[in-house]
Amino acid sequence: QVQLVESGGGLVQAGGSLTLSCEVSGIGSSSRIADMGWYRQAPGEGRVLVGRITMDSIANYGDSVKGRFTITVDSAKNTMSLQMNSLRAEDTAIYYCTANIASTFINFSRDFWGQGTQVTVSS
Repeated sequence: QVQLVESGGGLVQAGGSLTLSCEVSGIGSSSRIADMGWYRQAPGEGRVLVGRITMDSIANYGDSVKGRFTITVDSAKNTMSLQMNSLRAEDTAIYYCTANIASTFINFSRDFWGQGTQVTVSS
């Protein structure tokens, strides 16, 4: 079965940097990753988009992270990274990795999610 595992969360001071990683496993031969993304959820708030990326590295970002965060993907390894620079206290959240897995035979796809990793930025 498809599994997504995030790593790299932790505590960092404001202005610092942190890199998150996500690895996708369990994709069958009749499926492919259509795109991947990062979302985050702060305490008491809903889950919001950080950014998404296609497997040929076309990325888009949420307004609050543009210019500070960079998403990269390694399509050969089914991994994605999130480089976070100039971190702010308001970036504190649980960060979730997601992958849209599509069938190669029929017009069907489904989103899978990781368990999340905590990022805490101290001011």
